[in-house]
Order: sequence, then C-alpha cells, then structure tokens
Amino acid sequence: MRRTLRLVTALALLPAAAAAQRAELEKVIRRTVLPNGLEVVAVENQGVPLVTLELVVRNGAFTQTPEFAGLAHLYEHMFFKANDRYPEHDEAISRASQMGAVFNASTREELVNYYLTVSADSVAAGMEFLAAAAITPRFLSDELAREREVVLGEYDQQESTPFFQFDQEMGKRLWTTQFSRKNTIGDREVIRTTTPAKMRAIKDLYYLPNNALLIVAGDVDPTAIFALATRIFGGWKRGPDPFVAAPIPPIPPLTGNTGYVHEAVVNAVTVQIQWHGPSVRKDEQATFVADVFSDLLNAPGSRFQKKLVDSGLWEGVIVNYYTLNNVGPITISGQTSPDRLREALKALDVELRAVLTPGYFGVEEMNAAKAQRAVSSAFEREKASAFSHTIGFWWSVSGLEYYLKYVDEMARQQPAQLQEYARKYIIDRPRVVGVLLAPQARAQLKLTEDELARWGAPAARPAPARPAPAPARRPPVRGGIR
Repeated sequence: MRRTLRLVTALALLPAAAAAQRAELEKVIRRTVLPNGLEVVAVENQGVPLVTLELVVRNGAFTQTPEFAGLAHLYEHMFFKANDRYPEHDEAISRASQMGAVFNASTREELVNYYLTVSADSVAAGMEFLAAAAITPRFLSDELAREREVVLGEYDQQESTPFFQFDQEMGKRLWTTQFSRKNTIGDREVIRTTTPAKMRAIKDLYYLPNNALLIVAGDVDPTAIFALATRIFGGWKRGPDPFVAAPIPPIPPLTGNTGYVHEAVVNAVTVQIQWHGPSVRKDEQATFVADVFSDLLNAPGSRFQKKLVDSGLWEGVIVNYYTLNNVGPITISGQTSPDRLREALKALDVELRAVLTPGYFGVEEMNAAKAQRAVSSAFEREKASAFSHTIGFWWSVSGLEYYLKYVDEMARQQPAQLQEYARKYIIDRPRVVGVLLAPQARAQLKLTEDELARWGAPAARPAPARPAPAPARRPPVRGGIR
C-alpha cells in the first residue's frame, strides 16, 4: 500500500517531484576530492548503526585487450589477499572476520567494486582494510594459482548452462573485434596462464586514486569521513590518466544484419535481438529516452505486451538498454514455442515499427513509467549498501552529475523523443538476431541464419511503373526511291 501511495503521489507531482528528488540527493550525497585525485562520497543514513564502505575503480572488461581477457575479474579475486599490512596467507580474511565485516566484490563491463559493511564504530578499521588491499597488494604466486582455479571453476559452472555459449557467440557478433572489452568472464587460456606480472600491470595502470571513488554510506558524519579518508588514503600516489596512457578504442559499428542459431537441449525457443545503443558520453540524452522507452514497452498492460504476450505468441518479451560509456547494447529477448517462432518474430517486427505511429505512447502511461522510476530510485536509497552500489555504477560509466539529474531528465521525455530514439537505434538499424533451440526443432523448422539475418528488413516496395516508351521517331520522308 505504501508503494502504491508513493506512485500516485509521484504521478501527481511530475515533474516537480523530479526536481525535489534532485534537491534531496544533493543534500544526502556529500562529495570531496582529495589532492591525489581520489573522489570521496559520504552518504549519511542513521537508520541503523551500520556503514558500507565501497571502493570503485574504472577497470573491468572495457579495459581488456585479448591478452588480458578475464583478468579484471581475476584481479578482483586477488584484492582481499596478501598485502603489506596483512602479509600472511588469509590474514586479510581473518582481519575482516575480526571486524565482523560482510564483504564482497564484483566485476562489470566498466567498473570493479569492492565493498564491506561494518558496524559504525569500525569505520576507520574498515577504511584501513580497503586501503591496504588497494595500495599494497603482493600478488603471491601460490595465492594467484589458487584463485586461478577458483575463477576457472566459475567459468566451468557458467559454461555448463546452454545459455553461456549462446551469449558468448552473440557477443562476438555484436562487438566483433572488440569482444574482449565486453567479455567479463574472459578467455580460459588467458586466465590459466596469467602471472603476477600481469596483475601488477593492471594495478599500475588502473588502480590509482585519480581513477577511483571511495563511498562511505550509513551511520556516518560526512565531515569526519572526509578527514579519515584524507589520513588513510592521502598517501596513495597519483598516477597518469590510464585512458591517456592506454586509450580505449571505439567499438566498430555494425555494418549489416547477422543471424545466429545455437542448438542445445532446451524445451522453449529463446530469441535475442541486439543493437548498438547510445554511448552515455556521446549521446547522453538518448540514454534517458532509452530507459523510458524500455519501461513503457515492458509495462504490463502496454499495447506492446498485449500484442505479443497476451496474444499467446510469446511467453514473455523484455526490452532493455544497458547504460554504458563504451556503447551500451539494446536487447529484446523473449521465449516462444517452435511452432510459433516465425509468427512471433513477424509480430515483433510489426509492433516495433508501430511505435513510430502517432499516439502509440500515451501521456498517462508515460507519466506512470516515469513515476515508477522515481519511486524505485527513492526506495533504492533506503538501504545504504544498495545506494552505494548505485552511486558507484553511475560514477564509473558517466559521473555523479548524470545520476543526480537522472529522474529529472526522465521526466522531460516526450513521445517525439521516444520515436526519434527508435528510428536512430532500432528500426532498420544493423542488428544481431539469435535463436537458441533444440536440434530437432531447428530441423523441423529448417531455420537458417540467413533467414534470421533478413528479419525485420524493410518490406520490398514494388518498383515504380515505368512510363510507356515514346514512339520511335521516323526519319523524314525524302523524295525519290531509296
């Protein structure tokens, strides 16, 4: 009931509610930058006497050449290992247990984040723990050998599912020569043969204060946090801008449509269609539009869902844009049955083209989608750890200013912007169409990759009628016999 009331309130107050959210965020999120370039964010939430400390580094898959594919993730596994402060095996883990810390880490396309939650009276100890891991890792050979096996075990686990190879092959077709910069799990052989020297190369290039963000969220005093961060992290030596030293090459645009069929022992047919979406720093405005567009098509009761899912053609269809700086993908995924596959694909194409018709997006449903985003954002801030992860993600792909204005920008979007986004990035744009199905289903359908590549191609228009040829001119009649 509480969520419903908030949604109704947000509907009534848009866009004023969006402006209010921004003002609230600017009060809650306190920021400073240390002389060495480390950005520090303090978020005060005195609901419970707990604090989440999170260190975010602009690293991840997008920094990986093929020779380093998967090593951002392996580095993440080495982070809580031996360092100058805790030099013995598992000493860092023991220290975390003594603090009563709950800690973890994750690697994504454009960031790696490390976080721990401690009691409010252990903030200084938690910050020292993070600093030691970030600044003075030792990369002991035996620890690296052990973590290689752990990561390869994760690789094996993912590879055992029918969707892993499908996703990998789709990624290779979508990102072509830059697939390593989107492939978080990486390459098995690269992981198996990596060395401490490669770990040190990653540290020296990317693990710098001027390429990192420290977030402290929970029962804290921002002024005290800034002073503590200065004392503990102030000695971390600044380095050259890693993206000047090792520029990230652009993702090459798709030059045509590609089809892919993957056979596996599955019951349903899984369809995945992907496009290159906007880059947040090259077409920022389109990223806000993309989220509104996805929310509207995914909303239960939307025309899109009625035509495709409620009709029984699809068991489910989801539209998604993943915000990234280094080109975010647009994905439409869904499941259907073999006997309905072709009809379902045709209906999807028809409905996507229909979004360009006047009146497809109603004002009321647009306001509802915007309000739902505003409510979700507000709920997210109620838990310090979740809020910390959100701040870290947006800082890494764009910057905190993007996050601060997010709800406000969402509220500004109108149907014309949604249709322009569809024209620019989806309708008749190069794409990869993939289908995962059982071998017998493919044989029965005689499904080919060429057929999938032709999906969604503009209908052939009849050639314009040619005008009747003018009558041939005869030479003038001249006197005499010729």
